[in-house]
Amino acid sequence: MPEKLYLIDTFSLLFQVYHAIPPMTGPSGQPTNAVFGFTRDILMILKQKKPDYLLCALDSEGPGLRSDWYPEYKIQRTEMPEDMVPQLPMLTEVIEAFGIPAVKHAGWEADDVIATLARQAEAAGLQVNIVSSDKDCRQLLSETVRMFNCRKGEYFGPPELEKTWGVRPDQVIDFQSLVGDSVDNVPGVPLVGPKKAAALLEQFGDLDSVLANADKAPGKKLRENLVEFADQARVSKRLVTLNTDLPLNFDLESARVGNIDVGKLQQLFLDYGFRKFRDDLHELDGDLTVNIPMRSGQRSLFDSPTSNTGSKAGNQTDTPAVEESTPAPFQTDRDWSIIRETDELQALVDGWMKDCEEIYIDLETTSVTAMEADIVGWAVAAKPGEAFYIPVRGPAGQQTMDNQEVLDIFRPLLENPRIAISNQNIKYDLLVWKRHGIELQKIGMDPMVGHYLLDAGARSHGLSSLADEFLKHRMIPISELIGTGKNQKRMDEIDIDQVAEYASEDADAALQIADIIRDKLHEQELWNLYQDVERPLIGVLAEMEFAGIRVDDEELFRQSELVGRRVEELLEELEGMADRPFNPDSPKQLREVLFDEIGLPVQKRTKTGPSTDQSVLEKLAPLHPLPAKIIEYRQLAKLKGTYLDSLPKLINQQTGRIHASFNQVVAATGRLSSSDPNLQNIPIRTPEGRQVRKAFIPGEPGWELLCCDYSQIELRVLAHFSGDAALQEAFQSGKDIHTAVAAEVFEVDEANVDSDMRRVAKAVNFGVIYGQSPYGLAAALNIPQEQAAEFIDDYFMRYPGVSQFIEETLEQCARSGYAYTMLGRRRPITGIKNTGGRNRNMPERTAINTVIQGSAADLIKLAMLNVHRELATSGLSARMLLQIHDELVFETPVEELEPLRELVHREMVNAHPLSVPLVVDMKHGENWYDAE
Repeated sequence: MPEKLYLIDTFSLLFQVYHAIPPMTGPSGQPTNAVFGFTRDILMILKQKKPDYLLCALDSEGPGLRSDWYPEYKIQRTEMPEDMVPQLPMLTEVIEAFGIPAVKHAGWEADDVIATLARQAEAAGLQVNIVSSDKDCRQLLSETVRMFNCRKGEYFGPPELEKTWGVRPDQVIDFQSLVGDSVDNVPGVPLVGPKKAAALLEQFGDLDSVLANADKAPGKKLRENLVEFADQARVSKRLVTLNTDLPLNFDLESARVGNIDVGKLQQLFLDYGFRKFRDDLHELDGDLTVNIPMRSGQRSLFDSPTSNTGSKAGNQTDTPAVEESTPAPFQTDRDWSIIRETDELQALVDGWMKDCEEIYIDLETTSVTAMEADIVGWAVAAKPGEAFYIPVRGPAGQQTMDNQEVLDIFRPLLENPRIAISNQNIKYDLLVWKRHGIELQKIGMDPMVGHYLLDAGARSHGLSSLADEFLKHRMIPISELIGTGKNQKRMDEIDIDQVAEYASEDADAALQIADIIRDKLHEQELWNLYQDVERPLIGVLAEMEFAGIRVDDEELFRQSELVGRRVEELLEELEGMADRPFNPDSPKQLREVLFDEIGLPVQKRTKTGPSTDQSVLEKLAPLHPLPAKIIEYRQLAKLKGTYLDSLPKLINQQTGRIHASFNQVVAATGRLSSSDPNLQNIPIRTPEGRQVRKAFIPGEPGWELLCCDYSQIELRVLAHFSGDAALQEAFQSGKDIHTAVAAEVFEVDEANVDSDMRRVAKAVNFGVIYGQSPYGLAAALNIPQEQAAEFIDDYFMRYPGVSQFIEETLEQCARSGYAYTMLGRRRPITGIKNTGGRNRNMPERTAINTVIQGSAADLIKLAMLNVHRELATSGLSARMLLQIHDELVFETPVEELEPLRELVHREMVNAHPLSVPLVVDMKHGENWYDAE
């Protein structure tokens, strides 16, 4: 079998993944999506395709020779996206660490490099696979040269070429010369499409023969074009013909796979936040330059800690492959035991209560949903290297302890206010215990939350990532126990010995990691933020999740039927407008209707053709009624599928409530998010979307919902930080801030500010927070860019303190590498240029937004803690249920409404001293809609 070479068209692949993967940022705030996707594909090729040779082809710098031949060549290509530019040095580092040669040649494109190397490799007897989407490479296809599509995992050779274009590889150049290429601005011959070109080549053989026999071509206009544009076809042929004979002076043997610098890759993956890829390095085959550290702990739970079982784990050294802030090695002298006897467990718990101030307890359960989970076992660690597992459920025939008996034994420990109970993601355990009638009294260290404060931009705060980062230890993947997909089992179906090792490792690792993170929080002056805000918030969020909110499923069903009928009506209306049936959910069919049949102008293009996204439809709506109907159809179809039909499935059958999860470590700014469902995404911009809130109701008869929303909190934070006198005066005097700003910018009295002026001022106000450029503001307001720039300049002239605040924030961030909130929360950010002007790069926009939005998050977290504390001693029955953006939602008996309003208002407006007043809008009603 011939050896395999994979030739990667580097920028072709990079642009593919850039457009396919949503924006991502690494730990330092740098954009990473393109490098992430490229790395993912390289790992896939190495693991699945197992190439013998691998190399990357690059374009040379500058326009290249083809632009000299034909100045219009690729002239319409847009500039590289702003957030891709800083990823290029990262890409270079990744390619070098993989040991992949990167080849280019002055004046020529990557395709020419690929063509030359492909022919050389083919002559050497290799099987060549070209990783590219560029159609020019199809001219290289042969029995031993194929193209490979990473997205589809499919190969493309001569048979596929015949099926797709109807030509042979030796006809590809002539085929493209006739058809042209709109992407590269290769002109071709007008009126000659793929089918016509294939037919002409089948009839006449090659381009020269086609042009020589133009008078025999079918159709008068085609005959005329073949004569008139013959020279254009010949120019096109020169442009599309790849050079297979570049003087590369390249030794193919240098591309042999095996020269991978694993240590460098591990460090890069850590730097870029690609921790999920670090496990992939353990699965690579081949001769590597660095031994890959295997996961320790691959032995029976009951082996002697000092025994050498002959496993890879037993033979590994303690030297980490990568060093970052001197990680502590995972404790390898371990004593992990299974407890199955009541007396033995009771003695352990008694000892812990006597001797310990902190215990790590990790529950293994039957579900990731805490409100539905049954306990399978308890893993407990009190010191490094020692852990105990207490099984209460397991496969039939295996010895377990009684669940209630174990709960009763642990209850005094958990409810002891002197002993801190710690664990990774301890909120989950709190909820499970709460369902079993146990109220944890003292939360200790949660490494997940602590790590979030150290590195809010990290890709993961999960235990496996933390063990990798701080202990250089690879945790047992849960998939090794329970499997994945259709064959996945519950934890109580897994052999108890296996579960015990997995759970004990979790508890032991959490303890060891927590000690490191605790020290780092103290060193970096973040301990008070953890101790005073984030740790107590864990308990508050657990109570909110446990309470849940009642949802009226009948109201959702009613709305679903109404929306469903409207969707059906829209489908009929769309069919009538198009004069034929079509599927509006199919981009291909929608493109045909909008651009081919109706003839609307193309606004922008994607890889697959003209775009039909929301922004395009909005631009087309004034030109024809169909795009507006498509917008309405999409909104209603999403509303029905995502909310009206899905929310009832999330109602807990035992409580009749939806118990959303509030996520403390997701948003890098410090804001909370929610999931299952994502309450923040429940639509409010359309009348139908707002109706969904009618289904959210109080859980008791005679109760109402109270909604308390900070008014313009981010603008107030901006006024506080900037110290701008005019902005602060507007807030202190109780003016409508958007009207006040409009009056200043437009130089009119406030009484003369109309709705359009206020709309502009509102857009500018919030645009400042998000670092919006004149281009962005122009698009938002549908005004000329020059006018938008004038509005922004006028704003900063009227409010110079804001401009100064932005400049000082960026200078501080550039010096320290962090953006800080009012409570000292920080976010790592790199790439600050601060060159002045109104066009900010992404790191600069992120820095400004982090200070403002992160401080707003600080305020509402403080308010939540204060309200929770006061409610606990107030004697009121009210419950805090939801936190969405800047809003808190409570349920309360009607007779307690006024004292609750007073309590919540007092604590929210006094959450933290600012130089401008905090204002809270409060409404109540029988459902969430009426309380808005």
